[in-house]
Amino acid sequence: MAYNKNPSFLYPLLLTALLLISGNEALASRRLLDKTHPTVPEVPKPELPHLPTIPTLPKPELPPLPKVELPPLPKPELPKMPELPPQPHLPDLPKPTMPTIPSLPKDLPIPSFFPPHSTTSP
Repeated sequence: MAYNKNPSFLYPLLLTALLLISGNEALASRRLLDKTHPTVPEVPKPELPHLPTIPTLPKPELPPLPKVELPPLPKPELPKMPELPPQPHLPDLPKPTMPTIPSLPKDLPIPSFFPPHSTTSP
């Protein structure tokens, strides 16, 4: 029968291995910063040959386009709408009246969960 659970020593071992591997880059980069590098001599700038000048060409002129005139278009005529039959006369209904809303008194007591504190002691 196989052992399916992960062994408990594997995680600290993996963490230790990762920390040891990542420490080498810091030391190597520090060594590169401490090391003196040789100076590179300056290279003289190359001289480019003189480019010939290109003559400017005259701007071409296009002939004017002929003006096109369209013949007048006839106005379209809309077909005549059919007439609707007369509607029957509905009787006039009385205007409904709205109920009146009673007015509230001006001085309403403010509800409170706590009774008011008295300033005098018994």
